[in-house]
Amino acid sequence: MSDPTDNYSVTADELRQFIERAEQLASEKKDIAEQEKELFAEAKGRGYDTKVMRKVIALRKRKPDEIAEEEAVLEMYKTALGMA
Repeated sequence: MSDPTDNYSVTADELRQFIERAEQLASEKKDIAEQEKELFAEAKGRGYDTKVMRKVIALRKRKPDEIAEEEAVLEMYKTALGMA
């Protein structure tokens, strides 16, 4: 008959590994966020509009059809409000 504490120690070791990996990923994510902040600060220092840059990055993640549809609706709304 197997000892139930054997299963516990294996589970505890595995749990510890998961937690340590999660902590490592969190640390890496923090480092990457800091690098991204520095990149945008440098771009801003060179005269680029970082808000627009972020919008361009978000647009590049989307499908062209989704963008075109959203832009068409935006134009329709602007026309309806006398903004176009």
